[in-house]
Amino acid sequence: MQSRRSALEENERRSLAAFALFSGDSRGRLHHEAEPRYRTAFQRDRDRIVHAAAFRRLEYKTQVFVNDAGDYYRTRLTHTLEVAQIGRALARALGANEDLVEAICLAHDLGHPPFGHAGEDALNQLMHEHGGFNHNHQSYRVVTELEQRYPQWQGLNLTLETLEGIAKHETSYDRRSFTGIATDTGASLEAQIANIADELAYNAHDLDDGLQAGLISIEQVSQLGLWRQVVERLNWTGGQLDDVSRHQIIRELVGHMVDDTLHETARRLQALQPKTSLDIQNHDGLVVCHSAEQQALNTELKDFLLRAMYRHFRIIRMQTRAERFIDALFTSYVGEPLQLPDVYRAKLKDESTHRVVADYIASLTDRSALQEFRQLFDPFSRP
Repeated sequence: MQSRRSALEENERRSLAAFALFSGDSRGRLHHEAEPRYRTAFQRDRDRIVHAAAFRRLEYKTQVFVNDAGDYYRTRLTHTLEVAQIGRALARALGANEDLVEAICLAHDLGHPPFGHAGEDALNQLMHEHGGFNHNHQSYRVVTELEQRYPQWQGLNLTLETLEGIAKHETSYDRRSFTGIATDTGASLEAQIANIADELAYNAHDLDDGLQAGLISIEQVSQLGLWRQVVERLNWTGGQLDDVSRHQIIRELVGHMVDDTLHETARRLQALQPKTSLDIQNHDGLVVCHSAEQQALNTELKDFLLRAMYRHFRIIRMQTRAERFIDALFTSYVGEPLQLPDVYRAKLKDESTHRVVADYIASLTDRSALQEFRQLFDPFSRP
C-alpha cells in the first residue's frame, strides 16, 4: 500500500505551481534520518517547531507591549500565529507550498529575546565587540544548535529548505554565518511569502494594539492614506471607534494588503514565467511584494507608527526599563558566569562567555527575565 507521505508528495506535484518547492525534492537535513510515513518533510519541520520549547516561550515575550501591560495585547506568540495564517493564505493563492511557508513563519521569531526590539537592541549593543546579536540569526541558532530534544544531534534537524527560509528572512546579517546555507541564491517563493506576511502582520496589528491602548487617536490615523482608503470602502464615517468597528477596519486593512500582494506578485510571475523554484531564487529582485502605490502607503504607515506609537512615552518607558534589566543581567552573568544554570555553564567550554550569556538571556521570557532580575538584585528575594 502506498505510504501516506508518498500520496501527499504526489498531491503537491498535482496541485502546486511548477515554481513551488516540493517536499519530495527536499535536499534533506544536516543529519540524515528516515522521513515519516504519514507526513511530508516540511510537515515534520512544522511539527518540530511547534513542539520546541522556544516556541512555547513566545507566549510570554513582548511584541510591542511588555507582558505585564495587559492581557489583550499581542505577544510574540500571537504575532507568530497571525504571520503563519497570513502566510498560508498567500501561499494557497499563489500555488506555493503552504507547509513550508507555515514552518518558516512559525520559526521566524524563535530567537527573539524578552522585551521585544528593546531587548534585541540592548543585547546587540552589549555584544557589539563579540559578534553582535540579531534575532533572525538567533532563530537559526535555536533550530540548529540550542534546542536539545534528540540524542543524535543538536537542534531540530530541519530540512535545508526550511533553514534557508529562516536564514533569508529579511536581514543584513552575514549569511556565511549560517551553516549549510547557499549564499549565491536569493530567497525562495515560500521564504518571500513568509517575509511579507511578517511585515503585513506587524504593521496592521501593531496599529490595532496602539488604537486599543489609546496611544493612537482617530484624528491621527485619519491622516494616513491607507486608513482613508479602508474606511471609505467600509463607509465608516468616523466618530467613536468601538471594538467591533476597530476589528472590522483592521480586518479590511489586512485584506486590502493581501489583495495588493497577490495582484502584484501575479503580475511579476507572469513577467518572469518561472519554470522551477530556482528561477525565482536566481531572479535579481523580489517576486513577492506590494505594488509601488501600496508600498508608499505602507511606508507612510511605518513612519507614522514609529513617531506616534513606538516613540510614545509609555512605550519608551517600557523599553528603557527593559534595557536596564537586560544590561544588568548581562553584566552580572558575564562577571560571574557560575550564576548561569548548569546547561549553559556546560556550554562555556565550547563558546565564549559573552555568547553563552546572550543565548541564555535571549531564551528568557519577559516574566522569567524579571524574576531573574529580582533574584540577582533584590536582597529579600530567594535565589
